[in-house]
Amino acid sequence: MRNGGRGPEAGGQGRIARCARAIHIENRPEGPLLPPAPFTARCTSGNAVAEFAILYGGVILPLTFMLIFVSEMAWIWHSVVDFTRDGARYAATHAYEPDASNVLAYMQANVPRMIDQSQFQSGAAGIQVSYFSQNPDGSLSPFDPTACTGPLCLPDSVSVGISNYQFTRFSGYFKLPPVTIPPFTTTVPMESAGYQDATGVPVQ
Repeated sequence: MRNGGRGPEAGGQGRIARCARAIHIENRPEGPLLPPAPFTARCTSGNAVAEFAILYGGVILPLTFMLIFVSEMAWIWHSVVDFTRDGARYAATHAYEPDASNVLAYMQANVPRMIDQSQFQSGAAGIQVSYFSQNPDGSLSPFDPTACTGPLCLPDSVSVGISNYQFTRFSGYFKLPPVTIPPFTTTVPMESAGYQDATGVPVQ
């Protein structure tokens, strides 16, 4: 039997002990008695590999994924800002519709290229369009078409934002809760083209 009949476990423990003794001899204050042996070099190399594996798995790899996580979230952050601004510009220059169907159709057809683009196209992430009237004191109140008395009943301003969207990529890996993206509401005054419908025909 190998290892003097002590079994493979004893052989493994013997290698560890020999490795420890070799390193101890190399590090003695009076110096080694003999030139460094190949066995000592193998022990040192094995320790370096083990230390690198621990560092890579516990530090480098999580930091790499965290960098990707933050970069993707910043990408969506800036894309949604441009998305709501573009939708508000469209709403301000096109006719008012009570259900804002013209604005929603435009925005769903023009979602910026980004992660989770399909959520905005399918309606899984909500798009909020609200119209407002300006009061005499300058404040805004929700637009009420039934309260109009003039020939043209149009809002004074419009706001566009998003809702029900959460960033969940890598949240399971890091055991983190989903990140709720702000609505990024953009409010702009209605412009002259807002007196026209989607085809450009003036509203009478």
